[in-house]
Amino acid sequence: MIKNKLAIAISFILLVICMSIYFPFPNNEMIKARSTFMTFPIRNEEGYVFLGIFTSVLFVISLVLLQVGLKKYHFRTLVLVILAFALLPLALITIFQETFAEGIYAIKYDGNGNCNFDYMSEDLLNGECSLVLHNRSNETVSFQLEFIDSHFYDEDGIRMESLMNVAGPFHVTIEANRKESIQFNELLDVTGIPKHIDGGSSSNVHIKLTEGQRSRNL
Repeated sequence: MIKNKLAIAISFILLVICMSIYFPFPNNEMIKARSTFMTFPIRNEEGYVFLGIFTSVLFVISLVLLQVGLKKYHFRTLVLVILAFALLPLALITIFQETFAEGIYAIKYDGNGNCNFDYMSEDLLNGECSLVLHNRSNETVSFQLEFIDSHFYDEDGIRMESLMNVAGPFHVTIEANRKESIQFNELLDVTGIPKHIDGGSSSNVHIKLTEGQRSRNL
């Protein structure tokens, strides 16, 4: 089955390097990405991400070397490697959070939060956001939570999700090994904020967790 052991070895070394460069922990590196390849950001609000492009090239080279090193089962192996590359980081993060992680490093966010903003008056909005957080550690975790604008609005300097921070940051406490659905409902005074939405909704919202000197963007 193996035709070239050196090609196989180099292929897996490159795959490990690619995974390490953009390992999705403790921060979500894809928050500001406009275009992506696999788990690599290709372009963000500032333009092309050369490290992301370089890593994408390394990833493609690793797959080519993998094919070169095999005698058969090329397509099957290629699919398995791509799936493993996508799923292995999530499994490693889960293992780490359930064993060694402390504080906000033990908090999992599924990324499915949503926000809704209703127009009340020229300077007032009613903001409602909901999200689910899971504390995977064996200790209670307390932290500050803020909202991060999605790139759809942030690119033009228009504030949407971050308007919730007018009433924040929010103090959140989650008990050990608990998954909680958290609701925020705030009347927001947007006086002095020149660029903001007048109403609307968003999904897959991003958040920032802060605990002392540590922070995570999710």
